[in-house]
Amino acid sequence: MGPLEVLCGIVALIFTLYYYFTSTFDFWKSRGIHGPRPIPLFGNIKDVMLTRKAMSNYLLEIYKKYKDESLIGIFARRTPILIVKDPNFIKDILIKDFSNFPNRGLPIYEKAEPLSQHLFSLEAKRWRPLRTKLSPVFTSGKLKEMFPLILECSEHLERYVEKLASRNEHIECRELTAKYTTDVIGSCAFGIETNSLSDVDSEFRIMGREVFARKWYNLIRFRIREAAPWLYVILGYILPLTRVTKFFTRILMENIDYREKNNIVRHDFVDTLRELKRHPDKIDIELTDNIIASQAFVFFVAGFETSSTTMSHALYELAQNHKIQDRLREEINHMYAKNGDTLTYDNIKEMDYLDKVFKETLRKYPPVTFLMRKSISNYTFDGTKINIPKGQTIWIPAYAIQRDPDIYPDPDFFQPDRFNEEIMKTRNAMFYLPFGDGPRNCIGARFAVYQTKVGLIKILRNYIVDICDKTQIPYINDPKAFLLAPKDGIYLRITKINRA
Repeated sequence: MGPLEVLCGIVALIFTLYYYFTSTFDFWKSRGIHGPRPIPLFGNIKDVMLTRKAMSNYLLEIYKKYKDESLIGIFARRTPILIVKDPNFIKDILIKDFSNFPNRGLPIYEKAEPLSQHLFSLEAKRWRPLRTKLSPVFTSGKLKEMFPLILECSEHLERYVEKLASRNEHIECRELTAKYTTDVIGSCAFGIETNSLSDVDSEFRIMGREVFARKWYNLIRFRIREAAPWLYVILGYILPLTRVTKFFTRILMENIDYREKNNIVRHDFVDTLRELKRHPDKIDIELTDNIIASQAFVFFVAGFETSSTTMSHALYELAQNHKIQDRLREEINHMYAKNGDTLTYDNIKEMDYLDKVFKETLRKYPPVTFLMRKSISNYTFDGTKINIPKGQTIWIPAYAIQRDPDIYPDPDFFQPDRFNEEIMKTRNAMFYLPFGDGPRNCIGARFAVYQTKVGLIKILRNYIVDICDKTQIPYINDPKAFLLAPKDGIYLRITKINRA
């Protein structure tokens, strides 16, 4: 083969690749939907893919740039993504026309990631019956039964904070709160004392860190999964199971077997999974050990990480806003003075200002910064001629919506009174989505609320939280994190209150 033929072959290959990576780029233009111009290979998310920018920041920029658009079209590489801003359209997707959008569109890899078969990712056919079976674990009645366990873990947190505060050093609050929520989840969901607060080598805490570790091998797996899912499927038959997969599968199955042999009943999450395993005929899907283990895995991961993140973000804001911190502490002290030196399930519900602080924290720092849905049929948006095809991926930019100054004036300021009942009535419910909405909202929302609030009460009752020389101000979103997280941690100073 001569040089000319080689050159022609190279040119043909370049044109073929160029066509492949750009052939979808007229998708939004042909539908009359505006959006930024994509580039080959990256689409519109080059800076996100290169970890120069967090996805939350990118979507906020796009949201502001196309301020007057109700729908925005972007591309993730060559895949068209529809960003939905209009609250009526959001309500249609999440609630009214949920039957058209029951899936999140997240891939499931039974070999490469056996624990990906959980409620958050499962398609509607398997999600619906599992959700029905698992929902009773999260009722208010069940939560009331679990409350003493949450309280016991919070008392361990108190003692641990006292030890840290006595050293008079800055404290990394994300690690502190993650240890507490890990212990709560271990106790309430698994019936296991994980001892994350007292044991630096706690296996549960080590595995929790491993799930969200920003290590090179996790990033490589994530990029392969995104760019070449077919290759990732093949690798699933070659690569060994991860430490996390082995750990959670072993822990759950050993726990179930131990309870079976010793006739132990706790009426907790593991017992619910145990019943599913014992009576697979009562649910209309094939139940494998991996599917059962996946539900325990997602309850642990979502339960400890999102709540610990919210706790640390609340402390971060309170450290910078002492008037708000003092007002909240006054409410906490009043509650204790009224009820004695105890904390009950009903006490938490009575604390109005704590609830406002909690909601404002999630307004400013939603752990999941955008909601995902995927259409299962062609769909035309109500009152428009805009049609999307079956299989269309949709993103609802919760982080950007909750930082829109037209909805939340001065959005960068921490103002719990935004959640006064009168003000909330003036806002569309679709403008506040930290737990999602509709049938596929967060199943463990109520549990997250209580473990977060109890932890905050225990810290703020006896300690003043303040910034220190290592506190990152302003807050910088970590572009490598899967959930919303600060780039360099949350370092604060915690000082015991002298009541003498």
